[in-house]
Amino acid sequence: MNEPILRSIRGGAHAPVRHDSAVGHLTGRALYVDDVPVVPETLHAALVLSPHAHARIRQIDLSRALACPGVVAAIVAADIPGKNDIGPIRSDEPLLPKDVVEYEGQPVVAVAADTLDHARAAAKLVKIDYEVLPAVVSLNEAIERKLYVSPPQTMQRGDVEAELKGAPHRLSGEFACGGQDHFYLEGQVALAVPGEGPDMVVYSSTQHPTEVQHGVAHLLGLPFNMVTVEVRRMGGGFGGKESQATMIAGIAAVLARKAGRPVKLRLPRDDDMRATGKRHPFLFRYDIGFDGDGRILALDLMLAANGGNVADHTPAVITRALCHADNGYWLPSLRFVALPCKTNTVSNTAFRGYGGPQGMFAIETILDTVARRLGIPLEELRRRNFYGIGRNDVTPYGMKVEDNILERMTDELERTVDLAGWREEVLAFNRVSPVIKKGLATMPIKFGISFNRPALNQAGALVSVYTDGSVTLNHGGTEMGQGLFIKVAQVVAEAFQIDIENIRVSATTTAKVPNTSPTAASCGSDLNGMAALNAAEQIKGRMTAIAANHFDVPESEILFAANRIYAGNRSLSFSELALLCWDQRVSLSATGYYRTPKINWDFQTNTGRPFYYFVYGVAATEVAIDTLTGEMRVLRAELLQDCGKSLNPALDLGQIEGAFVQGMGWLTTEELWWDSAGRLKTHGPSTYKIPGSRDVPPRFNVRILSDAPNAEATIFRSKAVGEPPLMLAISVWLAIRDAIASLTDYKLAPSLDAPATPERILSAIVDIRARADRSADGGAVSASSR
Repeated sequence: MNEPILRSIRGGAHAPVRHDSAVGHLTGRALYVDDVPVVPETLHAALVLSPHAHARIRQIDLSRALACPGVVAAIVAADIPGKNDIGPIRSDEPLLPKDVVEYEGQPVVAVAADTLDHARAAAKLVKIDYEVLPAVVSLNEAIERKLYVSPPQTMQRGDVEAELKGAPHRLSGEFACGGQDHFYLEGQVALAVPGEGPDMVVYSSTQHPTEVQHGVAHLLGLPFNMVTVEVRRMGGGFGGKESQATMIAGIAAVLARKAGRPVKLRLPRDDDMRATGKRHPFLFRYDIGFDGDGRILALDLMLAANGGNVADHTPAVITRALCHADNGYWLPSLRFVALPCKTNTVSNTAFRGYGGPQGMFAIETILDTVARRLGIPLEELRRRNFYGIGRNDVTPYGMKVEDNILERMTDELERTVDLAGWREEVLAFNRVSPVIKKGLATMPIKFGISFNRPALNQAGALVSVYTDGSVTLNHGGTEMGQGLFIKVAQVVAEAFQIDIENIRVSATTTAKVPNTSPTAASCGSDLNGMAALNAAEQIKGRMTAIAANHFDVPESEILFAANRIYAGNRSLSFSELALLCWDQRVSLSATGYYRTPKINWDFQTNTGRPFYYFVYGVAATEVAIDTLTGEMRVLRAELLQDCGKSLNPALDLGQIEGAFVQGMGWLTTEELWWDSAGRLKTHGPSTYKIPGSRDVPPRFNVRILSDAPNAEATIFRSKAVGEPPLMLAISVWLAIRDAIASLTDYKLAPSLDAPATPERILSAIVDIRARADRSADGGAVSASSR
């Protein structure tokens, strides 16, 4: 074979190529929506947010606001020309409330003026007369009153009551995990530009351009083809710019329609945190039966999610929580009941993991409690309940676990980090340290990849080759810092066997690729990579035919390699062949399409195959707590993540690290707190603590599992990586429990909710010591984990 063919291309699949916008991110030259040069006459918008969690709107007086300098327009619900509804799943989710506000921070009025200062000053002068109504803020109250944003969901197998009654051991309890703000670096922002006639172009910081397109079209009373949505990049999303971005874009578009001028709406951080949804807080109640060896016989589990004031993504989030409450364990008899509770708080929404973290948090907390009750190491108890291979391998929703590598990964991690020796070091430290206590815990994950709604598992792409050999790529995925654009570009580079520098990825726009799915559920590379590959292969097939004719050889002898096209010892450059194709009137543009195979879901029974495959991972984490103050530090974390055959190991490592740290924040420092009147009091970095650089474990080692290509035919046998590693951070939570349990020789399960703030840790320390004292005095000790 010729020497040129042996040379590899730069930046093909599986290469650790840097992010395409890395230099732009570091230098500040990367353009976001707020950086887009605005045309003259562009207006700036500000919102008037409800000060009440629940109130009737008696009257809105805009007169003083409209009289302010520079003010051009203001809108209320009555000014929406189309349908006042932006619900992503269920209807009746208004852009602006007509009669009743249902959460503190809900946008009621929007004002547009010539400057942002003028808009904000005018917004303060809007006068609204409210009749304050009783508000439901507590999740417990919503459960008791059976207040739901959508119907409850159940997943069941076996005779739970009989198995619980006959179990040798039985425990019940209650515990909770809090929500989490997305805290993306770039806040919610949109720029709406009226076009000719009724057309509207919207530049939106959104993970779902098609949803924004549909939402704006509904609000303006237009067909979808008259609304174009474009996004080049986001400064973070994490699910918070999936449905929530529609509200921002919709307000900007309605103002632009009324004013007849472009309108930009950019939320300040405080307004962003008050007005937009979060990760769902959950309350869990369980009743579990098990034998003396720790094998689970039956589990009755309630998962109550605080959905907020409207459905938003809650119905789908609780479905995904149900599908992950088994994690990697065979549960022969079970009843999972998910309650989508309605409260007078902001509508909670999609967030990285989408219910999966809460489901896994539940089962892991329960297993930790069982292990301590029996005096069995948690790792051993897990092994006794892992899904088998060829046996005990069917999930609660009826999907067979076909590619189980969890035990293999657990073995590899324990061997690599010498888990037994590490644990002995922790025990030795605790024996001589009366105040500072250490904890060590592991965490295995089995996370399903695909949208539970089958229709969303499809994607399109547009690939164009120019006569100089350069390539433009467009697809329906959005770039939010995760590296999707460069990964899909690597796919096209691999297909054409050309250097990555020859490929330009253009901004995502509904004008080029219609009917897109959201960039979510960790499916961005899976879906858009396959769609782009499909388009590239169509063009490559046409180019192959032209090359074969040119060289007078069969098509089977044509080889694309190292930026050239070979027929034996003869060759053309890729650009020469592109020009030859054009000269012979052969199309060099193609639309690609992909839909995920094998998946199905029955929404009535909550059964089917909702996932194309599973991603696995394991982690071990060491923490230290101060038993006098409740302060906590993560000292060491060891992660082993399954990425299949990684498309880009450099980017995947970054995603794993970032996900783990974000998961740490959810479970330790990020506390959302509403007062009794339903007012969010943690709505800025001064009161809401996300992890900083000094919160990252000083010993933080991440490895990608080697020699483990995806068993399913995904894009070059890779696996998704965006969401799964977040749940490895549950090892931090379990390690905190382990440190607290060390105060009673590890025999009692701590009563601890998440996030494990210093106050909660200190309270758990006081509680476990009191329970130990009662036990020593011969008193009964509650089996509850709370």
